[in-house]
Amino acid sequence: MAEQKQSQDLLSRLAQAGEDAIQRLGEAPGGHRVAEAANALRVRVDELQRKVRGIDELEKRVAKLEQRLTALERKPVPRRRASSASKPVRKAGET
Repeated sequence: MAEQKQSQDLLSRLAQAGEDAIQRLGEAPGGHRVAEAANALRVRVDELQRKVRGIDELEKRVAKLEQRLTALERKPVPRRRASSASKPVRKAGET
């Protein structure tokens, strides 16, 4: 129990130190630009994560398609029989 309280104390101290650092950064000259850049970076990383998650789904779909293609390639292709002399097709109204 004492270890858990000590851990919580450590985490709360780290959180407070982080908040203080962010506040000081915002007050520093040019700090606003750094905060904007960090926020833009966060947005881009989130977007990248969404795209990467989509790649897994695409890889699964490609694997299924490759399996289907392999199965189709293994099937023997039925040969067409050569038809005997075929008669020309007449259009309606022709004699």
